[in-house]
Amino acid sequence: MTTHVKRAFKYRFYPTDAQAAELSRTFGCVRKVYNLALAARTEAWALRQERINYNATSAMLTAWKKTEELAFLNDVSSVPLQQCLRHLQAAFTHFFAKRAKYPRFKSKKKSRKSAEYTSSAFRFRDGELILAKMTEPLDVVWSRPLPEGASPSMVTVSQDGAGRWYVSLLCEDPSVKPLPGVGTVVGVDAGLDHLLTLSTGEKITNLRHERRDRSRLAKAQREHARKAKGSNNRKKARRKVAKIHAAIADRRRDHLHQITTRLVRENQTIVIEDLTVRNLLKNGHLARAISDAAWSEFRSLLEYKAEWYGREVIAVDRWFPSTKLCSTCGSLQSKMPLNVRTWTCDNCGTTHDRDVNAAKNLLAAGLAVSACGAGVRPQRSTPGGQSATKQEIPRREP
Repeated sequence: MTTHVKRAFKYRFYPTDAQAAELSRTFGCVRKVYNLALAARTEAWALRQERINYNATSAMLTAWKKTEELAFLNDVSSVPLQQCLRHLQAAFTHFFAKRAKYPRFKSKKKSRKSAEYTSSAFRFRDGELILAKMTEPLDVVWSRPLPEGASPSMVTVSQDGAGRWYVSLLCEDPSVKPLPGVGTVVGVDAGLDHLLTLSTGEKITNLRHERRDRSRLAKAQREHARKAKGSNNRKKARRKVAKIHAAIADRRRDHLHQITTRLVRENQTIVIEDLTVRNLLKNGHLARAISDAAWSEFRSLLEYKAEWYGREVIAVDRWFPSTKLCSTCGSLQSKMPLNVRTWTCDNCGTTHDRDVNAAKNLLAAGLAVSACGAGVRPQRSTPGGQSATKQEIPRREP
């Protein structure tokens, strides 16, 4: 069976002053239309108990453009404005399906600056990309080639907090095919002393990207705090802080890409723990280290790569006592404080490394889940459901 994977290829580009001004206006119009449509839908439900769909907001957009107050919406391409209305419709769909919270208004300072162009609003020919309302192609740094014969179906232009401009081209990638099957399976335990511990005994170092630049970041933040609010110097200082954050995030993402690609290539089945990172971040002592480890991003990268290349990712229920369970005899210890890194089983006398033992238990539990055919991603795929592991080992009530 032939599968076509749609893949986004992201590149950095350097706009001219005119292009930067045009894109900035587009970002502002997209934000304005999104907020107007959200306000209209919220008001209609609050006053008349009426649900407004995408078609109604699209008609509103046409009317807004004819008013004197919002006539500036005609100065930018209409496609990104329509796309933001589609994104709002998707946000409400997820809300009504109880997959997300109620949509929030976009902020000029905090929200992501982006605009989405469909095939009717750009021209891609001979390695040149020209967007609607522009006469010159974007100066794109083609750091890697697009798939041979690729024809982008969507282009997303964005600007990050550090002021860097990016363009993302969505196209089908025929080179993404299932890898040859292998017989290896591995359990992966996430941690802080070591980023990952495998059931084979291998430990992957936690590079602690944020800690490396912590002093430089703190100095930049102090300088930013001393600048007068609203001044140009404060804007420059904020940009400097954002650049440090961006460098940290880039290094972290690159490291996670290398790890996940290697795990997917070398193993047919990968077993991980279904951690609730959002709740773990409430721990004031560990929140900074957990955020730096980026466990959620690791899982996201691992899952989509496994889907691309025909591998399987099994998420064991979070209440499974992988740390306190002896992987040799199966006896359960009563307590296991965080400062205990090695321990000896009272029943069989086996000495365990805390993390390696947890990875071995996750592997065994994941294979059991796979064998009985229950849900393997209890939180992301079947919200509210129970995995086989949770049915076998229920949570103890206090």
